[in-house]
Amino acid sequence: MSETKSTHITWHAHTVTRAEREKKFGHRGCTVWMTGLSGSGKSTLANALDDALWQRGIRSYVLDGDNIRHGLNKDLGFSPEDRTENIRRIGEVAKLFTDAGIINTTAFISPYREDRNRARSIQGEGDFIEVYVRASIDECERRDTKGLYAKARAGQIKEFTGISAPYEEPEAPELIVDTEGQSVEASLAVILGYLEKKGYLGS
Repeated sequence: MSETKSTHITWHAHTVTRAEREKKFGHRGCTVWMTGLSGSGKSTLANALDDALWQRGIRSYVLDGDNIRHGLNKDLGFSPEDRTENIRRIGEVAKLFTDAGIINTTAFISPYREDRNRARSIQGEGDFIEVYVRASIDECERRDTKGLYAKARAGQIKEFTGISAPYEEPEAPELIVDTEGQSVEASLAVILGYLEKKGYLGS
């Protein structure tokens, strides 16, 4: 699906550079790529991070899995091929946000390592921060107010990650936050601490 079909196209450099944007904003652009099972807390944590950054005057945005499938990726299902294309597209969008000097946080299951690694590979060194939002299947099912896991176990939802479709845990993420064993606030503090230590939030 990622084959280039367009012809006679030229990449145009922007008059306003990324470096100029970051200097004016006072912080770096980057992608905080949250991955984990459905119900692990990705969206909750992504929005908590977005709010914390907003309170500091930092330009940020959340790219949420369900929201993206309402528009940009509404033509995709949940087959392995469609999941790969879903992540390919959002990886390209995340790259654009990073280039615009914005800290963007993605909240996608993104179950396949190869797809996540591809999203990393198209960004520059240090621009992609993989965060494994870790919680057990049992805990995710306990939190599931929508009843998705129950429907998946009953065969009503096909290709559901963790039940009838695989999830490949990150092998070397920048961060692991254990949302089963710690609060949203504690998990948020881990991520903010990393961003501060690595200089993403400016001086």
